[in-house]
Formats: sequence, structure tokens, C-alpha cells
Amino acid sequence: MGQLIQQLINGLTLGSVYGLIALGYTMVYGIIGMINFAHGDIYMIAAIIAVTVLTLLGSLGIMAVPVALLITLVVAIIFTSVYGWSVERIAYRPLRNASRLAPLISAIGMSIFLQNMVQLTQGARVKPINALLPGGFELFTSNGFTVHLAYTQIMIIVVTAVLLAVFTWLITKTSFGRQQRACEQDRTMTALLGINVDRTISMTFVIGAALAAVAGVMVTVYYGVVDFSIGFLAGIKAFTAAVLGGIGSLPGAMLGGLIIGMIESFWSAYLSPEYKDVATFVLLILVLMFRPSGLLGRPEVEKV
Repeated sequence: MGQLIQQLINGLTLGSVYGLIALGYTMVYGIIGMINFAHGDIYMIAAIIAVTVLTLLGSLGIMAVPVALLITLVVAIIFTSVYGWSVERIAYRPLRNASRLAPLISAIGMSIFLQNMVQLTQGARVKPINALLPGGFELFTSNGFTVHLAYTQIMIIVVTAVLLAVFTWLITKTSFGRQQRACEQDRTMTALLGINVDRTISMTFVIGAALAAVAGVMVTVYYGVVDFSIGFLAGIKAFTAAVLGGIGSLPGAMLGGLIIGMIESFWSAYLSPEYKDVATFVLLILVLMFRPSGLLGRPEVEKV
């Protein structure tokens, strides 16, 4: 029972990170109907920025954890927002009226460019940091196994829940959310009604990049080590989470992330950790076979 509860906590933490990244995927898909395959690399850039800023703050003697985290988060969001805006302007906007294959190839090219840019400028070695939030709570002990709940895990789960609530409200209750949904339904009619479609799409990319920045900072604090290659696999798994939960659905993206986090955690603990990714993608195949719209997605209705 103790190990079961521990893996449940670990799965919730990992799934929260995947869910945050998946929110960016599903927001972009919901407004332009395309997948931003450079999104995982935006997350990786945020993690690299977090390591750089935390190291710089430590050298300046700024050791207060709340202050260091706040500064790191603000800097990471600013830089990744610029990257997100640039990806939309360079890789998507010029190809918005092209066939679906063209922006897909462009996004993959942008992903490769960002990954290699970080490798060349920051090096290929892993970048560690000292533990920023060590310690936690010992919940209980069962048969000699002690269940731990780390402070970083609490931070990740709470921040993810708050951000999901905030962005659900943003999309469903605000003027910007109505503009997003209008662009999703018909961009031409939306423009005729006086809504700036380009600005709405750019802001969606910026918001998605900001969510990836939060995930990147939290992963840096949680694991304490990052490198230039973490964005690819995390991005693929977050995309899988978005598809699993129902692409275009914010609660679905978070649900998909939590399911994948649970699968990886329990599979690694009770079976073979080498095959945890296989289990994740087999589940994706099964969902696409029997429920192509995802767990919380709605089937698309073709207009005639």
C-alpha cells in the first residue's frame, strides 16, 4: 500500500507537467487546427533559462527561494513568450493558407532548429543545479516503506491545478476566449466582424509558450538537471496526452497528461521501466482505434 500511494503521488506530479505542456498543444490546435511540434522545444528552452537564471542568482547571493523562483519564472516566461511569438510569425503565419502538410514540416524544422541552437550555444552536457526546495513530508510508513511527499511535488500539483482553472476561465468566460473560439470556427467571418485574427493567434502561441515556461521551471526545480534533448520526448508525450484526452479540450489535455504520468509511474515501479514509453503509445493507439476524438473530445462535424 505504501508503494502504491508513493507511485500515485509520483504519477500525479509527472502527469501535471505533461498536462501543462499539453495545454499549449491543445490551445494552438483549437484555434488554427494544427500541431505546434516546436512546443516541446520551447519547454526545453525554458528549462535551460531556469538553470541559467538560478545559477546567476546564486552567484549574486540571492538565496531566498520564493524570490529566486519568482524572478526565474518571470524571466523564463518573457523569453519563451518571445520564442512562441517568433515561431508563429516565422513557421506558421506565412503558411496559414497553404496545405496542412506545409506548416507541419515547417514546425518540425523549427523544432530541429531550436534544439540544435541550444546544443551549439549551451553545449551538449547536462546542466545541474543545487536542490532549491529540499525536503518534504513523511506521510506514513507501511511494512518498512515510508511514503514521501516532497515540497516540489506539492508545488507542481498546486500550480498546475491553479493554472488549469485560470485558463479554463480565460477561454470560456472572457472576451479573448470568445475571440479564440470565433477564430476556431471561421477565421474569415471573424475578421469581417472586426476581430484581429493575427493578434489572437499570436497571443495564443504566447500563452502556450508561457505555460511551457512554467512547466520547464518546475521540472528544473524538481529534477535538478536538464539538457538540450529533454524537449523532444516531453513534447511527444504531451502531444500524446492532448490527443488522448481530446485535442482541443483543456480538461482533456490535463486528463491525458495525468493518465500518461500514472502509466509511466506504475509501469516503472511494478514492471519494466525500459518499456514505459511503449505502454504509453500502445494506449494512444487503442484510444485512436476505438475513440478517435479522445476521452473528452467531441467528434468533428463537417460543414456542407
